[in-house]
Amino acid sequence: MAHDFQVVVDSADPHALADWWAETLGWAVEPTDEDFVREMIAKGYATEAETRVYRGALVWRAGAGIRHPDSPPEGPPRRILFQEVPEAKTVKNRMHLDVWVGEANVEAAIEKLTARGAKFLHRGRQGPHSWVTMADPEGNEFCLS
Repeated sequence: MAHDFQVVVDSADPHALADWWAETLGWAVEPTDEDFVREMIAKGYATEAETRVYRGALVWRAGAGIRHPDSPPEGPPRRILFQEVPEAKTVKNRMHLDVWVGEANVEAAIEKLTARGAKFLHRGRQGPHSWVTMADPEGNEFCLS
């Protein structure tokens, strides 16, 4: 039996990192439901301290999600969740995303992403396949190929 899943990325500022990755991948940041957030606070399921205002909207402090544009409106989405954690990233990722931009587009993607806060780390090659390892603005490694 196949299973659905989402990828979760630890983050110091999940909303800013969700915005960065949504632009990078061409995905959409999931909209907030401010009425639902307020309802959860009013019913005692959450507190004001668990929220913040981001870009003028009331959001959950602890996380933000992005979705692939072709995710179905019903059922499990193709999604990445950015989750707030108190500690900074300190070591290499044990898992990372590979972003396929096409061999002809790699150099332009490096330039565009570094201009938006990514960091070039190194180039790799295995047989005929090559990639560039980079880090997002919070230091999470990913590869371009």
